[in-house]
Amino acid sequence: MAREQGGRDNRDRQPREREESELIEKLVGINRVAKVVKGGRRFGFAALVVVGDGKGRVGVGSGKAREVPEAIRKATDQAKRGMIRVPLREGRTLHHDSNGHFGAGKVVLRAAPAGTGIIAGGPMRAIFEALGVQDVVTKSIGTSNPHNMIKATFDALTQVTSPRSVAARRGRRVSDILGRREAGAGQEA
Repeated sequence: MAREQGGRDNRDRQPREREESELIEKLVGINRVAKVVKGGRRFGFAALVVVGDGKGRVGVGSGKAREVPEAIRKATDQAKRGMIRVPLREGRTLHHDSNGHFGAGKVVLRAAPAGTGIIAGGPMRAIFEALGVQDVVTKSIGTSNPHNMIKATFDALTQVTSPRSVAARRGRRVSDILGRREAGAGQEA
């Protein structure tokens, strides 16, 4: 029975291992945390990790443990479980500008033309590299706490929608949403 279960697990894991090996993992920060107990202090570590596939999926996780590698592993597992999909324009930038906030952290994300690069600081840069965005301009207002900056960035990223999804929701065509037909008619006249 153990052999069957082991064999089944190996077959089930092969596609998942391939999928996980393609993920980009970025370590944002490690903090040493202390727990005060009767005999003194017990030190542990808290890790913050961003995981993405470079094609529009990204997740963030935090983990705590007595050893650094275990904290990173816990954070990575949490990030893989909580991945979100973000629609990208031409696979390189956001579809539109977006604002996000969490606590005292506020972020502004702006779509950028090709060749701009990732203009973002600290934890936000790790998110966009893992997400697969190549051109974006961002500004963090308020806090510089990486946890709050990342949560504010995720708040902004969840608001990004593609023209296709907006058109489907309104029962229109994508060209009606983007206004390309009116722009083309104005040029001919």
